[in-house]
Amino acid sequence: MSVEGDPGDPGTPGDSRVLSGEIWDDLCETLREAGALVTGEGIPDSPLERAAGFRFLAQFLEAGINFCVTHADGDHPEFTRMIDLGMRWGLDSPDCLYLVASVNDASRYRIWGDAGSANHFDIQVNTGHYALGELASIRTLGSISGDELVASDSGEFELFVGGEKTPGNWIPSGPGARFLLLRQNFLDWERERPATLRIEKVGGSVAKPNLRSDQIAERLDLLRSWIEKGGGLWQSMSRGMLDLAPNSVVIYAPEDSAEHSGLKGQIYCQGNFRCAPDEAVLFEAVPPPARHWNLALANFWWETVDFVHRQGSLNASQAHIDGDGVLRVVIAHRDPGVVNWLDPCGHEAGTLILRFILAEGELPLPTSRVVPLADLEGELPAGTPRVTPEEREEILRRRRNALWLRYRR
Repeated sequence: MSVEGDPGDPGTPGDSRVLSGEIWDDLCETLREAGALVTGEGIPDSPLERAAGFRFLAQFLEAGINFCVTHADGDHPEFTRMIDLGMRWGLDSPDCLYLVASVNDASRYRIWGDAGSANHFDIQVNTGHYALGELASIRTLGSISGDELVASDSGEFELFVGGEKTPGNWIPSGPGARFLLLRQNFLDWERERPATLRIEKVGGSVAKPNLRSDQIAERLDLLRSWIEKGGGLWQSMSRGMLDLAPNSVVIYAPEDSAEHSGLKGQIYCQGNFRCAPDEAVLFEAVPPPARHWNLALANFWWETVDFVHRQGSLNASQAHIDGDGVLRVVIAHRDPGVVNWLDPCGHEAGTLILRFILAEGELPLPTSRVVPLADLEGELPAGTPRVTPEEREEILRRRRNALWLRYRR
């Protein structure tokens, strides 16, 4: 006869829903109902949009399994990815490598390793969970940036999370602490390298107890909430952006977002685009000096469009700023032969986001206007940098290869 928990531990009484299989039936019913996120009222229903929607739903499920089930143990934490090249959601940034680790509020943790060379590095401790479907329920308890991190000349560092404040690198924790979120933002995709990190619970055992039936029940319930409430949250956020006037944006103050797991010091400029096959959207902004900025397109499900095999995003090292200080980006379904082209990947409507990290001064509100694609040439300044089809292919190849290295297994 097997027992739950550690050898010699009588464990806990078997969870009735796990023993009967009801827990799995509940999960399958949630998945069946989640189809409404793709086929519900007011959702784009072209073949392309339906394909994108069901792909998103499948990959969002994969992200939830990873974060809510496989790596949901705060006593034996591991850094893992809840966002990846094949798990895009929540208006993810193409420049960012996101890592998460589960924690609990009663423990102290040690993180150590090589900080890498990302343009911006940030670790934060958060309460709540994205599966709950309410960003207000997530509260950031503390964070540390790469600028604040004390590391050796070779980039090695040690960081403690929670417990008594100690000299050196430390992040406070507190009641309700549930997960760590690490963001690494890359400006030069080909040269900057990711961190190599490990995490452990201070005083914890390496040996991991057997999974108990009540624990898997809790995790599968969290996964159901991830699909139902989490998926609904991102769709409602996307709808809010799409409901703005066509081709318009709004700016969110960094302090508001940073309190609820947003990146400290980041300005979010969000909006939408609408572009017919024979049109071009000319997006214009005046970027202030900043540590980092990027512009990316996303579809109805707040999933960034393909930025690996297509040019669905641009950052400060990839884009061209005209002599008058204006960033002019062309959104069009056919390559217009300019450096600052964003490919909407077949989506005639979607959302977009312009991010600034540690910007100096105020950001003037960006503007967009629609022009006939045939008239685009006359709308661009003289001297706009051009790209041949062969050069575009090389740009895309280098993007893809750099991202494969960043997300290497």
